[in-house]
Amino acid sequence: MEIVKTLLWVVEIISALAIIVLVLLQQGKGADAGASFGSGGSSSLFGASGSANFLSRSTAICAVVFFVTTLGMVILSGQGKVGDLGVMANVKPVASGVAASQPVAVNSSMPAAKKAASGNQIPE
Repeated sequence: MEIVKTLLWVVEIISALAIIVLVLLQQGKGADAGASFGSGGSSSLFGASGSANFLSRSTAICAVVFFVTTLGMVILSGQGKVGDLGVMANVKPVASGVAASQPVAVNSSMPAAKKAASGNQIPE
C-alpha cells in the first residue's frame, strides 16, 4: 500500500508542476500570435491551430490527473476511519442542563486589589 501512496505523491507533484508551467506558457486573449515563440513560429510548432489549443488541452488533462490523484490520496488515507470527525473528534458536546443555560456573573467594575481587600476573593 505504501508503494501506491508514493506513486500517487510522485504523480501529484509532477502534474502540479506541469500545470504551473503550462499556465505560465499560455498567452492572454490580447497577445499576438507569435508572442511567446517568435513571429509565426507557433503555427509550425503546434500545427495549424497554434499553441492555444494544445496548451489548453494539456492543462485540462494535467488538471484532471491532479484531481484524480488527490481524490485517490484522500480515499487511501481515510481507510477504516468511517466515523472520524477530523479536528472535531476530541471536542465534547456541551450538556443542555442548568449549568449551560445560566450565565456566569463576573464583577469587572472593581479592581483586583479592592476585591482582595474587601474579602471577595475568587478561589483558584
